[in-house]
Amino acid sequence: MKEPDFWQEKEKAIRISQEFNQLSEEITDFDLLEIELGETDNQQKIEDFEKKLKEKEVLAFLSGKYDRGNAILSIFSGAGGQDAQDWATILLRTYERYCQKKGFKTKIFHQSFGEGGGPEGRIGTKQASMEVRGRFAFGLLKKETGVHRLVRISPFSAKKLRHTSFALVEVVPEIAKMDEADLKVKPEDIKTESYKASGPGGQYVNKRETAVRVIHVPTGLVASSQSERSQAQNKKKALELLYARLYQLYSQHQKTEISKIKGERVSPSWGNQIRNYVLQPYKLVKDLKTGLETTKVEEVLDGDLEAFVEAEIKV
Repeated sequence: MKEPDFWQEKEKAIRISQEFNQLSEEITDFDLLEIELGETDNQQKIEDFEKKLKEKEVLAFLSGKYDRGNAILSIFSGAGGQDAQDWATILLRTYERYCQKKGFKTKIFHQSFGEGGGPEGRIGTKQASMEVRGRFAFGLLKKETGVHRLVRISPFSAKKLRHTSFALVEVVPEIAKMDEADLKVKPEDIKTESYKASGPGGQYVNKRETAVRVIHVPTGLVASSQSERSQAQNKKKALELLYARLYQLYSQHQKTEISKIKGERVSPSWGNQIRNYVLQPYKLVKDLKTGLETTKVEEVLDGDLEAFVEAEIKV
């Protein structure tokens, strides 16, 4: 950073500066922990110190290329109709609250809504994508990718029947411009479409075609954005998400013919779930990858995902 030509390549310089700041903050955090260790003269201080030390221990498992960076979290409603769309909305709120507790900044930049109806005119979500900004955002959230299953008494059932719903969660890293170049995406492979942003109805429906959908033709991958005011800004955000999904695809060594790529996508339906959330006939959240479970379903849905995230990281 002290080299005279450091800022000649601006994108690279910014990236290195950000990495330097992150590492400096981590060193400062450990220095503060060392100071606290000398001041643990009562039980409460010991418990607080152990909690902070445990958080640092979890971060030691996050050494992937993008683990320290930002993330893009997407949710897709699966099998289950209105119940599944409502479940996707609940999950989106769960992750928003988890991120809030971690001090991450979030922004929903695309959300397509389902049909209205049900209690209090609840409107579900077909698909939503949310930007998550903060240290280790991707590293902490990446293993939430998968199918999430909910069992409850359906609020949309007049007979109060028990219903099973599914939603697919996808977490990808935010890709820097330098890494976008490594993907070698040809401009002619990108198809761009504009459309009117969807909303829950009434005065909130956008009358102008500012929303943008981008499609990577060779793989069929699609990304959308509708939260920005201009078409250009939405295109930029949609391309960021598309590049992130392409990176994830390529990093998993899935450079195969289109039919194979489409065939390997996990369906948000029975048999593919990574976690079950049961509200009826009993209360239980169970993670199928780690075996971790809790009966505190309401707390989990209110964003208390810490135990599940920590267990997943250590697997």
